[in-house]
Amino acid sequence: MASQAVQERRMIRQRRNRHRFRDDKIAYWFLVPVVVLLGIFVIWPAIYAGYLSFQNWSFYKDPEFVGWKNFTDVMSDPLFWSSVARGFGFVALTVPPMLVLAFLFASLVVSVGKRFAGILKVSIYIPTIISAVITSIIFVLIYDYSGGLLNWFLAFFGIDPIAWIGDPAWALLAIAVPAIWLGMGLTSLIMVAAMVDIPQEFYEAAAMEGANWWQKTAYITLPQMKNILLYLLITGFVAAIQQFELPLVMTNGGPLDSTMLPNLFIFNHFRNDINVGYSIAAALLMFVVLGTVSAVVFRFVNSERLVD
Repeated sequence: MASQAVQERRMIRQRRNRHRFRDDKIAYWFLVPVVVLLGIFVIWPAIYAGYLSFQNWSFYKDPEFVGWKNFTDVMSDPLFWSSVARGFGFVALTVPPMLVLAFLFASLVVSVGKRFAGILKVSIYIPTIISAVITSIIFVLIYDYSGGLLNWFLAFFGIDPIAWIGDPAWALLAIAVPAIWLGMGLTSLIMVAAMVDIPQEFYEAAAMEGANWWQKTAYITLPQMKNILLYLLITGFVAAIQQFELPLVMTNGGPLDSTMLPNLFIFNHFRNDINVGYSIAAALLMFVVLGTVSAVVFRFVNSERLVD
């Protein structure tokens, strides 16, 4: 009897292993298209870009190995580092205001009725589906010095017209506003989803203790949303510092390079320089900068403790 029971357990184990192997095999077959697409459109281009970054290469001649020259040229170019610093300034102008505004809007959405909340969510998401090029054109018309809507509005308060995208002191801020407008929709909806997921029992218990809205926000909402806030902080930083369409269409990097963000700087070199290796090396260095800052942010907020 004992040997029969052992044999039955062995057969059951073998049957489970066969089912597990079959399930794993099916899962691997489903992963094959994804791996192939990643290899064609991500992994191979990245490897080839790394190869070309060590070459003196253009569309008109064969690659010539130059070692680290392209990287040293980029790292010794003050215009590149000034564009990176400007990119960080643009992040400071866009990400914190966008997170604060999105949080306030999400708080409003979860505090009203379902019908009105649906209208609010649709209204805030509309800018997300608008092309950045169209948004750039709209805001260029709004910022127009002589006939723009913004200067027309300020004239009622006796304020002289301002060259919003023609003055280096205002141009970067003028580009930050449409960037916030474009990013508000998705950010707000993600925060709404995070707030809805917070158990209502927490707020009911806090209300019984006499907590007001600020106390509930500080001690319940924000701690419960820490993972979402970290995610939005990282993605917002990456999206802002890589902004390309707005400065290209609205100012083309001007005036006086005051809106020359890193991606536009790299694009202009790729478009105008004969040696494409410089642009590729600059793009790879930007990748290193983004990865380093993201790692520092994760380390600073101690993301390991953010996992519930």
